Amino acid sequence: MIKKDFEIGDIDFAKTSDGLIPAVIQDSATLKVLMLGYVNRESLEKTLESGKMTFFSRSRRCLWTKGETSGNFLHVREMFLDCDHDTVLVMAEPAGPVCHKGTVSCFATDESQGFIRELQEVIRRRKEERPEGSYTVRLFDKGTNKIAQKVGEEAVETVIEAVDGNDDAMIYEASDLIYHLLVLLVHKGLSISDLEKELVRRHK
Repeated sequence: MIKKDFEIGDIDFAKTSDGLIPAVIQDSATLKVLMLGYVNRESLEKTLESGKMTFFSRSRRCLWTKGETSGNFLHVREMFLDCDHDTVLVMAEPAGPVCHKGTVSCFATDESQGFIRELQEVIRRRKEERPEGSYTVRLFDKGTNKIAQKVGEEAVETVIEAVDGNDDAMIYEASDLIYHLLVLLVHKGLSISDLEKELVRRHK
């Protein structure tokens, strides 16, 4: 079920002569902007029906579902309408590279952008799928106390390297800290979004 904050009738397709409006596609996990496409009423209706992002091709003058040839579908999770009612933001889970050049995004952004959220999703899948030999799965099996202990150990090691002025070593230990903190969050049924909400609350 796709979550959305509007009805198709709310969209002002009449603002353009061809009835097309832009759709910005964003990765629902990493928040990376993936691509820009164009949609009309029919393509949006098909998207909502199938759950897969369908655009209107301006060159071929027909509907096309992203991934129908490559298999790299965009599985839509949420949709939002902008304040002028003429642009749609689509939060989607990509099934593979989005760009025809084989890259994650059609925009040449830093590939590491949003990776912490991607890692969180990997950890969540480890908890669900429990692949044999996974260190993450072993942590989940040991429970809250052991995971929390690892967070504490990595925090201490990060502090030690920071005080000693070893920046590279600090980054290494801080990465371990973030990973184990993500494991703890997922183990407790929480996420980065919960941290963000709390930080926003404090900021306000």
